[in-house]
Amino acid sequence: MREPRTAREEERQRRGEGEGSSPETRSALLDAIRGVKWPALRPVVGALPGAHHSRLRGAAPELSEYRVYRQGDDPKRIDWKLLARSDRAYIRLAEDRSTVSTLLVVDATASMAYPDLTLGKWKAACEVAVGLAAVAHTSRDPVGLVVVSGDGMRRLPPRTRRGIVGELARALDDVTPRGSHALAPAMSGIRSRIRVAIVSDFLGDAEDVRRRAGEVAAAGGEVHAIHVVADEELDPPARSFLAVDPEDASLARPFVPEARAAYLERFAAWRTELAASWRAEGLSYTVARVSEPASRVVRRVAGGALGTGRAAAPDVRRETR
Repeated sequence: MREPRTAREEERQRRGEGEGSSPETRSALLDAIRGVKWPALRPVVGALPGAHHSRLRGAAPELSEYRVYRQGDDPKRIDWKLLARSDRAYIRLAEDRSTVSTLLVVDATASMAYPDLTLGKWKAACEVAVGLAAVAHTSRDPVGLVVVSGDGMRRLPPRTRRGIVGELARALDDVTPRGSHALAPAMSGIRSRIRVAIVSDFLGDAEDVRRRAGEVAAAGGEVHAIHVVADEELDPPARSFLAVDPEDASLARPFVPEARAAYLERFAAWRTELAASWRAEGLSYTVARVSEPASRVVRRVAGGALGTGRAAAPDVRRETR
């Protein structure tokens, strides 16, 4: 839903003026999420040491249990003090920790350029994405980005190198949301056991996105949906204006005060259905209001994983190295 801009509003947009600016600067965001952890929802498999529980047991510093020594085990893992006391050889098993690659899929189609004057939805999406990238990178997780806009898809593969969060932030800052493009293809070719965070208003191919997200989760990955909603969508002006589809300007209809109640009811019902469909498949779903500090959204996404990770993780057969 979009109102045509006046010449004065266009000028204010070019100058970067206008109300509804981000409630939190990027430096304040990074300060606010310092120390936040984003644990994987289930044990991961990986060779690189990291912050997440691994499916493998090895010689990590955190002792888990002892097991009787078997032929082929590494003699270096024998507990010699226990051997001296019990006259039986045991090896020490410990919970290894590993990394999980994180891919941020950010919607930069025209519907995210709302409200026109402030680009509030797009700015909020960028801040949330940068915040999640910073939290993941703090845990030494590889972080990557896919930006989907009318110009196509721009990909930055997951990396752990120093400065990757800044690279992602600059890539987002260089984008102007425009045009129309399906979001689901951004998740094509994703390997299993990866964490995907989708930041979007889900006004496009939402059903296809959810279906593909379910496939990624079924293959052992995890998917988080961050639904960006503008306050103006939740509380539209109580006056008449022409509502224009941001991705197809030929679709326009008058919005009159008498229709406001019906719009609010349909929009609320759609959001409720969207959230229920994601959660019914065991996928994470978080609402991000434009007026809300991005740090709170980041904490909810990460905190949701912390609260459900152990319960959601299936019993897996432990492997020994």
